[in-house]
Amino acid sequence: MVDFTLWDIVRNLLLAARWTVVLSLIAFIGGGVVGLLLLVARTARWPGAIGFVKGYVQLFQGTPLLMQLFLAYFGLALFGFDTSAWVAASLALTLYTSAFLVEIWRGCVEAVPKGQWEAAQSLALNFGEQLRYVILPQARRMAIAPTVGFLVQVIKGTALASVIGFVELTKAGTMITNATFAPFLVYSCVALMYFALCFPVSWTARSLERKLHGRR
Repeated sequence: MVDFTLWDIVRNLLLAARWTVVLSLIAFIGGGVVGLLLLVARTARWPGAIGFVKGYVQLFQGTPLLMQLFLAYFGLALFGFDTSAWVAASLALTLYTSAFLVEIWRGCVEAVPKGQWEAAQSLALNFGEQLRYVILPQARRMAIAPTVGFLVQVIKGTALASVIGFVELTKAGTMITNATFAPFLVYSCVALMYFALCFPVSWTARSLERKLHGRR
């Protein structure tokens, strides 16, 4: 290793880690919005919605995220779109995340006792009001822990964005390794940074789950 100190390595990895965090938040928030829309469409039983959502979930859960990234980056270019690594990674991870979140939330909605739906209907609430005031508040309490826990998978999934040239933590680790010829040191630092990002999220999810079971 020439002209690179440990601090140089850590500092450059920290700079790249911020893009890992930003991409994770984009994917999680965007996936949450898309997932919520899909959940409402499926729960409302709009014509064709159930089949569409099922197909959507099977497509994005049943194919590798790596392939989805390649399709987003190279596939859109075939239709004349000038796609940057930022846009492709955000799009692919958002769609991937939404497919898992809609299933997590669907399970929580279906876990709400049927009597709650009947009670909401007896109050002459329309479908939107039933969801907003009765069903979703109960489902939300059950969904918080698994939703937060899934954020760990999103953070780790951002590492695959390196294959399309997005410079996040893993890509930066590879670039620094090529410059320092110290792969063990560099990738050890990368692993520790992923742990520092993921462990608090995992701990929060477990804590929320314990609180939920305690209330039950």
